[in-house]
Amino acid sequence: MLRPRLVALMSSAIVMLAGLGSPAVAAPPAPATNPAPGEIGVTIGPATKLPLPRYVSLKTDRVNLREGPSKDHRTLWVFQRAGLPVEIIAEFETWRRIRDSEGTEGWVLHSLLSGRRTAVVLSRGADKGAPVSLYDRADPASGVVAQLQAGVIGSVKNCDGTWCRLVVALPQKRGDVDGYMRQDRLWGVYPNEKVE
Repeated sequence: MLRPRLVALMSSAIVMLAGLGSPAVAAPPAPATNPAPGEIGVTIGPATKLPLPRYVSLKTDRVNLREGPSKDHRTLWVFQRAGLPVEIIAEFETWRRIRDSEGTEGWVLHSLLSGRRTAVVLSRGADKGAPVSLYDRADPASGVVAQLQAGVIGSVKNCDGTWCRLVVALPQKRGDVDGYMRQDRLWGVYPNEKVE
């Protein structure tokens, strides 16, 4: 029986031999599986020198999600929602590998992303499908300023690690609604993350 290290070395040699005679192709970096910002071990992006992973939002109403980091790669999906929060998980030159709230991943040009922080309301557990309360203060005993369905996007003004202050455009209210929501009910901010 071969030792695990010997098997790994033999596998590497086979992979190297299999690659002989074929043209060299630069593979894009593998997706990052890193802790949230503020935790020990956060990776720094090679292109921006910013932490990976990190949240940003889509800048425009039409963003092509590509299979690889170039316009020559096939379009996997077209996002049609400016302000949608996405998570940057890798960088390659002017391209960013992103993931959306449903776990879809692909590459987009950095110019199609904004540093503006947004978050999407999540519906979870036993109350899945029920509206989520937006409070006038960071206190569940305070008044409710709006009931938001899952999928509603709001601009993140700040978070203290437990609550986030959101501004949400609600057409029926003729303007923006400003309030507080528990951080664990949002996708677009990390657990315990403080946003200023």
